Amino acid sequence: MMKRFFFSLLLSVSLAIAVASAQPKSNPQVTAKELAAHVKYLASDELEGRRSGTRGAERAAQYVADSFKSYGLKPAGENGTYFQPFDFIAGAELGKHNKLMVQNSELKLEQDFAPLGQSSSATYSGEVVFVGYGISSPTNKYDEYEGINAAGKAVLVLRGTLDQSNPHSELAGFTSLDYKINKAKEKGAAAVLIVSGPVDDEPDNFVAFRYNRRGMNSGIPVVNITKRSADILVSPTGKALRELQVAIQNAKAPQSILLPKTSIDLTTDIKEINAKDRNVVAFLEGNDPQLKNEIIVVGAHLDHLGFGGEGSLSPDTVAIHNGADDNASGTSGLLELAQAFVARKKELKRTMLFLAFSGEELGLLGSAHFVKNPTIPLERVVAMLNMDMIGRLNDGALTIFGTGTSPGFEALINKYNADSTFALKLNKDGFGPSDHSSFYGKKIPVFHFFTGTHADYHKPSDDSERINAEGMEQVVRFIEKIALDLNTTVQRPVYAQVEAPRPTGQMRGFNVYVGTVPDYSDQSEGMKISSVREGSPAAKGGILGGDVMIKFGKVDIKNVYDYTYALGEYKPGEEIDVVVKRGSETKTLKIKLERRN
Repeated sequence: MMKRFFFSLLLSVSLAIAVASAQPKSNPQVTAKELAAHVKYLASDELEGRRSGTRGAERAAQYVADSFKSYGLKPAGENGTYFQPFDFIAGAELGKHNKLMVQNSELKLEQDFAPLGQSSSATYSGEVVFVGYGISSPTNKYDEYEGINAAGKAVLVLRGTLDQSNPHSELAGFTSLDYKINKAKEKGAAAVLIVSGPVDDEPDNFVAFRYNRRGMNSGIPVVNITKRSADILVSPTGKALRELQVAIQNAKAPQSILLPKTSIDLTTDIKEINAKDRNVVAFLEGNDPQLKNEIIVVGAHLDHLGFGGEGSLSPDTVAIHNGADDNASGTSGLLELAQAFVARKKELKRTMLFLAFSGEELGLLGSAHFVKNPTIPLERVVAMLNMDMIGRLNDGALTIFGTGTSPGFEALINKYNADSTFALKLNKDGFGPSDHSSFYGKKIPVFHFFTGTHADYHKPSDDSERINAEGMEQVVRFIEKIALDLNTTVQRPVYAQVEAPRPTGQMRGFNVYVGTVPDYSDQSEGMKISSVREGSPAAKGGILGGDVMIKFGKVDIKNVYDYTYALGEYKPGEEIDVVVKRGSETKTLKIKLERRN
């Protein structure tokens, strides 16, 4: 025990020395040199991509905390520290009790069958129904569930669709496994068996078991099986799987059938992997006797994708994703602003809170945790400025979200760009795919600064040598002016609800608009709603932020993918029941769906 203590102590001291040696020499001004030095360390291989819950993320957080301390900022985390810890589900893995019996013969795990990431931990014993490609589309007059009672049974489903070689086929939009699983659930199926069709000459490679927090746990067992295993299941029909698939292809019509004298015993065992991470929080108190009770938040996320996997745009590559632009750049900007405002402390009227979030790449986990469990009274926050990917300024192009979240915000931006340093692209909306959304959902005016995506986004090639440090300096100095203006102007920014343009684009029949903003950080069953857009069908129907949606029309909702699927099942103008949990109550609300623009 004593040996373990001294080992831990030695490890902590070594980490502190390593972090301290990585920090650049201080200059109170925002400089390209210091920004580049911060990025170089945060995006180094040493930190292994800073994935939430890993040692790399821990080291990044320690680096930020030590920097805050060296600048003279006071800790604003928990228990007098710079840290705000939070728990999250980091992934999932197969447990020890996955089993599939077919006609009393046990199949081998990861040779004959394998659970999918969408599977829940569950058991099923009973009959099997073959439902072809698992498509039910009245619009296309093609329904493989017609005349088949799948309720309470397992369904055997082919991957892909009819006429797979034609991407313009009317049925091309029904290939996703999420569609097939959700349609089976809608029809009452108790388990899903997925198989690659022999006609397609696809190998028996199983779909990789991947954890996706937005679509895990469909509520029923879901497994891949091999063609050989499927042949055993369908053999009582007197045919092989290939013959059934050929019959569908030739007839261009369903060949669904209850498999006679066929039963299975299936157990799936999925174990969640729990982990811890932490935000880094520090403050600089203002000087005005009254205004120092109000707070300006400056934030950026420090996490990235580690060695890839979920979120990577090089999904088959296992390599360090250093995330120099996403978001070592924003974190570096946060550090330089913290240092700059310490040097200007005498000018400050309001208090400044500096926040480095983790878990952003996993669904805004850190910022969502902070606004739910603030370490300072959240009602004192008057504005939040967020930086995410500010390291690739090109031709002066700078995108700023949130310009409609308070009257005068757009004028404020234009005031400090009067010399047209930046080619601005302004977006009024306060919601978007970064941490400012968590604050706007709490009715706090926000700005979000962003220099644009690029070919290295979410790839191993997002390295520090590709950063435009001089452009970063321009952006951070611009943000400094805006933050100082917000800090020293006597009038408090007034929150404004932006009625954002409805999303455009189509998914398979997905042309309805509801107006809910999912809370991706929530890990409860159902889909928790972070916010509801003003004037939307959800708002008119009485849905509130904080509600947990458990049913949308005829579709049970266990995660956001269920919800996305449900949207594709309805048309504009339809009125449906939506069931939500609100605290200890369960409420049924009527929503009239509108058309996506």
